[in-house]
Amino acid sequence: MQQNKSVTEFILLGLTQDSSRQKIMFVIFLMFYIGTVIGNFLIIVTITFSRTLGSPMYFFLFYLSFADTCFSTSITPRLLVDSLSAKKVISYYGCMTQVFALHFFGCMEILVLLLMAVDRYVAICKPLHYPTIMRRQICILMVIIAWIGSVIHATIQNALVMNLPFCGPNLIDHYCCDLQPLLKLACTDTYVVNLLFVSNSGILCLSSFLLLIISYFVILHSLRKYSAEGRKKALSTCTSHIIVVILFFGPTIFIYTRPPTTFPIDKMVSVFYTICTPFLNPLIYTLRNAEVKNAIRKLWTFKTTSESTL
Repeated sequence: MQQNKSVTEFILLGLTQDSSRQKIMFVIFLMFYIGTVIGNFLIIVTITFSRTLGSPMYFFLFYLSFADTCFSTSITPRLLVDSLSAKKVISYYGCMTQVFALHFFGCMEILVLLLMAVDRYVAICKPLHYPTIMRRQICILMVIIAWIGSVIHATIQNALVMNLPFCGPNLIDHYCCDLQPLLKLACTDTYVVNLLFVSNSGILCLSSFLLLIISYFVILHSLRKYSAEGRKKALSTCTSHIIVVILFFGPTIFIYTRPPTTFPIDKMVSVFYTICTPFLNPLIYTLRNAEVKNAIRKLWTFKTTSESTL
């Protein structure tokens, strides 16, 4: 760690150097962040207090919304502050903390999406065994394993980047601290480290995406045995999941599964999966899910009625 002490802070170049564009971006990203927090908080509260959303799918959706909120919070507030700042300085340890949070909650989201796919597979392909396989104790155990896996993933990424020597320059051509921009600043050959990064983040993203696509292909194939009404309901749920999977994994695979090169489009691709996707997920899961919409309506109607009665 001593070799890293020559650089005690980094300067983030952000998305643009134009002050007027920065102010516009501040307004846009603030709206996205408020929408993300409100949307995911609404889902979390609804699932917590609704009696109709007690199935494993909504148990996992609770943790997906929590991961989305934390994932966005690890990036967006800092981006908002920097949009109004002339000099975007972040300390060395602040940068490393952001890397850990980004990869911890990002990995958590990936693993929860996998758990949701498992739930849909068992519900549609093994309906008679569903109550036994997806009982609450098993679901809790799966979430705990996902948390442990996320800690391991983020710790490995942090350990690799914190062992790199940074002796200058300290300008990060990005709006947040992440692996590829930091690799460009290291005062050593990063070929092996990049291979380790790709084998950790890249393979995690790509393999998870392939597993999800295969699982949903099997699920959709199995829907042929269902009635028209059953197919419609299952297809609506699975379509929401597939949309979320594509929106999240498309950009992350592009960023984390390639050699140590950067492109001008990288920052905009990162904006999509760090800011836009956490904002869109609650919309997708509420607008396309009648059960969630009805539960939200009932819950908030009940709260309004109770308050007026008091």
